[in-house]
Amino acid sequence: MRTIGGNVATIGAVEALYHAGFGDVDVHLVHQPFRMSVPCPLYIPIVDWYTRFANGPQVKPLTPKEKAWLAVRNVGDPFNAVTILGTSGIGIAADSHSPYGPGFPGFGKSVGVAYSQDMTGEFFGTFLIPSVMHQDPHYHREPDASIFHRALHCATQIFWTQGDNGKGMINYADLVGFAIDDEVSNLYVPGRETNLPASAQRYAIGLALAPTDNLITEFLPDVARRIHIRVIFIQRIINQVAKTDNPGTS
Repeated sequence: MRTIGGNVATIGAVEALYHAGFGDVDVHLVHQPFRMSVPCPLYIPIVDWYTRFANGPQVKPLTPKEKAWLAVRNVGDPFNAVTILGTSGIGIAADSHSPYGPGFPGFGKSVGVAYSQDMTGEFFGTFLIPSVMHQDPHYHREPDASIFHRALHCATQIFWTQGDNGKGMINYADLVGFAIDDEVSNLYVPGRETNLPASAQRYAIGLALAPTDNLITEFLPDVARRIHIRVIFIQRIINQVAKTDNPGTS
């Protein structure tokens, strides 16, 4: 197929050869018909980088820096702030004799503890452990599977998840991260028992409640498409309630 662009490019190449010392090459070629084949269009996929960042590495795995930034975003999410403030306010209002104390001082301590637990969990569970073990910190939905399969997927993801290479692997972020989070929390959460039986009980409860977050992530978008609710807001509330310890219990 002859095109103006093809002719110009070819003549330019011939002129370059001539000036490079190849003689009258242009004399022999300038009056020849020029042909060029037009390749099929090169389709470059348009990557939604925020979706990849929020929902998982669809194009390439997250780097340690991106995992760290994801952890920061999770802690600093405005909806996370709203739920921490809300649950702390309700907790202090419902029990003014809690280890945090009554009134605004107690409310402030409760908020501080909740944020500390959030930062600890995100540091180990979203950044450090996934970076060291090359684990993908996201939960991956299976919206096209049956309800039973999706529910089972939510439960098994606590123990078996996806690696940066897309293959299955042990979920070190949960199995190891929960234990680290609990031991670190023993250093500053007021009114909790710190002995081994109490820590083991909290660890078991944490693993038992962990699928709750996956169930919300898996099914709430389906509900939201029908009733138009704010998915992130509802998820943050339930997540915060599910992981908040009762400081007065073992």
